Amino acid sequence: GERSQRAPPLLGFAGTRRGGGGMGEPELQIYNTMTKQREVFRPRNPGVVGMYVCGVTPYDYSHIGHARAYVCFDVLYRYLKHLGYKVNYVRNFTDIDDKIINRANLSGEDPLSLSSRFSQEFLKDMTNLQCLSPTHEPRVSDHIDEIKDMIKQIIANGCAYTIEGDVYFSVDNFPHYGCLSGRNLNDNRAGGGGRVSVDLRKRNAADFALWKSAKPGEPSWESPWGPGRPGWHIECSAMSAHYLGHSFDVHGGGQDLIFPHHENELAQSCAACPDSNISYWVHNGFVNKDNEKMSKSLNNFFTIRDITENYHPLALRFFLMRTHYRSDVNYTDRLLDTASDRVFYMYQTLLECEEALTPFREGIGIDRIPSDVNQLIENFHAGFLASMSDDLHTSTVLDDLMEPLKSINNSLKKFKGKKLPLIQALTALEKEVKGVLNILGLLSSFTCSEVLQQLKEKALKRAGLTEEEVLDQIKERTIARKNKEYEKSDKIRQELYAKGIALMDEPKGTIWRPREPPECPSDNVNPESQTSQSPGDKSENADSDNQMSNLLEEQSNPACINNRAPPSRRQSDDLSPESQTPQSLGTKLGNTVLGNEELSHAPEPRDPANPDKCSDTS
Repeated sequence: GERSQRAPPLLGFAGTRRGGGGMGEPELQIYNTMTKQREVFRPRNPGVVGMYVCGVTPYDYSHIGHARAYVCFDVLYRYLKHLGYKVNYVRNFTDIDDKIINRANLSGEDPLSLSSRFSQEFLKDMTNLQCLSPTHEPRVSDHIDEIKDMIKQIIANGCAYTIEGDVYFSVDNFPHYGCLSGRNLNDNRAGGGGRVSVDLRKRNAADFALWKSAKPGEPSWESPWGPGRPGWHIECSAMSAHYLGHSFDVHGGGQDLIFPHHENELAQSCAACPDSNISYWVHNGFVNKDNEKMSKSLNNFFTIRDITENYHPLALRFFLMRTHYRSDVNYTDRLLDTASDRVFYMYQTLLECEEALTPFREGIGIDRIPSDVNQLIENFHAGFLASMSDDLHTSTVLDDLMEPLKSINNSLKKFKGKKLPLIQALTALEKEVKGVLNILGLLSSFTCSEVLQQLKEKALKRAGLTEEEVLDQIKERTIARKNKEYEKSDKIRQELYAKGIALMDEPKGTIWRPREPPECPSDNVNPESQTSQSPGDKSENADSDNQMSNLLEEQSNPACINNRAPPSRRQSDDLSPESQTPQSLGTKLGNTVLGNEELSHAPEPRDPANPDKCSDTS
């Protein structure tokens, strides 16, 4: 019989830890751009973390590159909180900038009104992506006094000079300039990043603006140097110091900010306060399109709204987390399709688990579960902590997550009602999976059934179909099968399949779900084979219809719950090469069809039913 034993603690959900490293747990290590190596994370003040992440310049809707950055740091924020830290997370809005002013002048809108409007749209995007709200979200326009005070201090310390109402930072007077980016001062160009043009009045071409004198059509504020507005870099130095002090733990942003923005921030912060120190500089990789950085300035970007019009926000978040945060992601519709499929699988599994456990929720603990499930939870628990503590390897966690999900499906297949160890096993697995999904930001506030319905609606949108149209085609196919018109039924199934709609034949009828299956099935069936083979038979007569049905059974778990028998699968002998050719979805976003090319370093999608095997969607 099954041996049972006491379950392990579930990811510390019953009690918080602080910093990891306790009772054999791994210590959190983070890659520090300054030292170019992983370092054990030790905050300046025990139990408290100060984190500043450079925010958006809100002059338009945010693109997927922004989503990448803020999902990455949301994961760090969530994991630090899980480890028991109190995190003071600051993410700013750069609401005074040349790009905002230029856009406002074109539209005839007040610059601050325009930036305020797009700031609100950005926050909506972050909510949809399930990014937690930072502790503080300051705007530059609300901190002009702090910025002017810092500039005064830099001038007083001999690291800045004034020219006709402009104030420039003198890189020659800061000997450590270039220490973050590794650039030689002689190689630096004026301003960098395209935000500051060459000014021949400057003492060194690399000097950058702290204060810009007023110009017609631009917002301005009074200052000791005359009316004007802040430069780009000083804004973040002043706001981070205001909320976190001159020394704090984590300063983050995209890799494109290392130079000039963060290099200049570091220089001016130290010039204002020589004791200023940031412990860990953390930077995320880019999102590329056609192997080129995706950005507004290159006009090759897709906004978050573009993507979430056709894909569930959870699928986008999953997609972004499938690559380590320091690596670049190459955007393809194939990877987003795979991410959407994984999210559907997770929520389908959780829904059926919830339905099975609903009658037994009261008074059920997790003190006695089968030993094999107990070991799986322990291994997953240890692997989760090891992967996250090793510089936030979320991609490994997402792969490993398929094991407890598969265990839930296996337990559901054996579920026969009131069998205490099995009930407790499902309870423990469910709690473990949901706990990890919550830390990763993948646990929706909507119910599982609501998320599944939302995923189906997005699939219909990508397919250009309504659910009524799909159901009509299912009816037409059912009639064709009854009439043994298998060529016609095959065509219906294949046409839906090519659009990302998978049909599954159940005892009570045919259902559909969103999917990009590895191969297209056939209805060209030998009726005698239906009684001569079992669903899992691997004989040479087993067809593509049966193979796909078995795969979908693993992925969407249409197996028994509450004493419902597993569905019987039909057989077919159509194994033509054409029926096994994967179909590509050229999902349209606006007028652009996203390609299917992938970078060699992008993670290969995993088969949810077998995480050790790459799926055919890779």
